[in-house]
Amino acid sequence: MNDTPALRVYTFEDLTPVVDPTAWVHPSAVLLGDVIIGPRCYIGPGAVLRGDFGRIVMEDEANLQDNCVVHSLPDFDCVMASRSHIGHGAVIHAAHIGRDALVGMNAVVMDRARVGEQAIVAAMSFVKIDGEVPPRTLFAGVPGRVVRDLAPAEIAGKDEGTELYVELALRCREGVRAVPALTQVEP
Repeated sequence: MNDTPALRVYTFEDLTPVVDPTAWVHPSAVLLGDVIIGPRCYIGPGAVLRGDFGRIVMEDEANLQDNCVVHSLPDFDCVMASRSHIGHGAVIHAAHIGRDALVGMNAVVMDRARVGEQAIVAAMSFVKIDGEVPPRTLFAGVPGRVVRDLAPAEIAGKDEGTELYVELALRCREGVRAVPALTQVEP
């Protein structure tokens, strides 16, 4: 028996989030409305996925880390494609994040923007409304711009990081449970 608290999942106008049974969603994350979480996804503590205006989809093995905010628009499905990797504190607002892409910590990706396959949006960068990040490029800055093409080793390194989160989803499903805090450090 797993003593993990119940998920914070809310229906909105008869739209109820769907979470694949192989995904891990931290109990402090909030899922509201038209949200679909695919197989082996990881959603960290404090993340909010608000599917009240439009649909949000996390495809297989995508990860959304601590304190991320995801929202959509009525005319645009917000998609984080397979094995996409969204860093701590990032904001994804009605955007499409391509397969194997990485959005760095505290980056913001705005309305109808598209991040290409295996691209990296650097930490604290800003992708403007309707912005395009070409596949396999490094995009950085505020406002952001393409800095250069990514080397194969960088793409492979990103893939290794994503694999850690795929494994973490499984580890969390099997090993996280609510417990009282210890009152002192164990020997």
